[in-house]
Amino acid sequence: MGWVTGIVVYFLVWWTVLFAVLPLGISPDPEAEATGGWRGAPRRVRVLRVVLLTTILSILVWVFIEWLVRADWLSFREGWLAKPND
Repeated sequence: MGWVTGIVVYFLVWWTVLFAVLPLGISPDPEAEATGGWRGAPRRVRVLRVVLLTTILSILVWVFIEWLVRADWLSFREGWLAKPND
């Protein structure tokens, strides 16, 4: 995978992981006093924690994807997944 493709894949992985991490640790405000009257708003927003967790998990997923791309056993050019020559 080239460096531009790697950046694009990391960006896509980061956004996907962000939406998976966003609801973790969020509890709604039952009285809705502190959030301005909306029951579904979280009591405290921890943006830095969410961004850091998303970045760490995204790096791990990206490294796994990079390993899969470079793995010989998953190659479509050679090995058992390759297109047979006529």
